[in-house]
Amino acid sequence: MDAYYPPSAFHFKVEFVGVAGDMESRFQEVSGLNMQLGVEQVVEGGENRFEHRLPSRGKFDNLVLKRGMLTDSQLIDWITKAIENFEFSPREVLVTLLNEEHQPLSAWSFDRAWPVKWSISNFKATENAVVIETLELAYSRFSKVM
Repeated sequence: MDAYYPPSAFHFKVEFVGVAGDMESRFQEVSGLNMQLGVEQVVEGGENRFEHRLPSRGKFDNLVLKRGMLTDSQLIDWITKAIENFEFSPREVLVTLLNEEHQPLSAWSFDRAWPVKWSISNFKATENAVVIETLELAYSRFSKVM
């Protein structure tokens, strides 16, 4: 019987459907892949010992992507149009966890993603660090596709 080892978190890829270029899919960090069920509290008249807690809609955090800053990027153009000009063109984003042979282990699809924030790391003359840009995306929903 083969022993099971959990997958490594460092081998993944991010794809923006409709955005070409290998550099556009290279990220060093992905976060925000979580969901939770909302809870609604209902007070019942005459019952003072507790409140009823009932399930409500699912909630999703924003998808946060980090990478070394690119000086020429279709994604940054897309973000700039949204934030500066209020021109939105939602995209599908696919995050795929890969194994050591670069084969997909699991994948998540983020539907109708649109940018809500873009930032770059601080510039510091006392440190020898790469400039990191952070892209934060809201979306309608996400689902595991594999």
